[in-house]
Amino acid sequence: MVGALVEAAAKHNTRNPDRPVIVVNHSSIDPDLTGKRCNFWYFQTEANTAMKMKALANYVKKQPDIKDVYLFNQDYAHGKQWASYGQEMFTLARPDVKFVGQDFIPIGRVKDFAPYVSKMKAAGADTLITGNWGNDLTLLLRAAGEAGVDWRYFNHSAGSFPGTVTAIALAKIGRVTWVAEWHPGQADSAKVDALAKAYKTKMGRDFLAPRIEMTPHFVAAAINKAQSTDPKKIALAMEDMSYESSFGPVRMRAQDHQLLLPQVVNTIAPVDGKTVKVGWEGTNYGFRTDALYSGNELAQGSECKMVRP
Repeated sequence: MVGALVEAAAKHNTRNPDRPVIVVNHSSIDPDLTGKRCNFWYFQTEANTAMKMKALANYVKKQPDIKDVYLFNQDYAHGKQWASYGQEMFTLARPDVKFVGQDFIPIGRVKDFAPYVSKMKAAGADTLITGNWGNDLTLLLRAAGEAGVDWRYFNHSAGSFPGTVTAIALAKIGRVTWVAEWHPGQADSAKVDALAKAYKTKMGRDFLAPRIEMTPHFVAAAINKAQSTDPKKIALAMEDMSYESSFGPVRMRAQDHQLLLPQVVNTIAPVDGKTVKVGWEGTNYGFRTDALYSGNELAQGSECKMVRP
């Protein structure tokens, strides 16, 4: 959907050079949109798949218990990217890791994951690299819990999908590690905590992604920098612009319009009063910080050949 939007905006801008539009996306993680399909009018303010997987792979370097990995993902572009980057980057980080199998499933159509769990268990897996989200993740966790397997899971945004923490709390086994710019209960995050509290009070809903709050402020800062509301001037102002967000410093890379922002690797785990102090979704499970990486540490090369108007 984001790709179609970007293409539509590009066509509009070509046909209407006097009325261009800018697309600023805060939730896409497709590296192609700031890679081989990059466009001057498109900016991405979420870490892409490659950046997220690099953060996880860096963390895995110091996790010797991870030995036999199964790639289990949804059968569409993102699922295939998550599997490909996972195999590539885990191999670079831990050449001793063995990949024991791979499956792609149709999104939202599998209701019983028990056969897949049995297959992965028979393969000797101790870890799953899975980009599954929604019911495809919660039902997988439930089936694995019922089978009594305590796997490690590496995912891109598990904690931001409602129901994931509850599924783990019910299963009482399964260690799901994911990556984002912030997680609830994170230490030394007073600015985000204040935003989260204010949002909860006003909206009655949990605040999970401070990058979404940051994105319009980033654009506003570019407008101030450009001293103009002309779209081209705003776009040029955003290029290579640095900004102090609530969760740390960020910078929009001019090369491909990919924002370089920090990522925290964290695992959904029981509240222990020390590493996990806050429960989530009404459970006694929350988020444990495992590692924190700056945007510069996670920066990737890019296939982008930017064409500027």
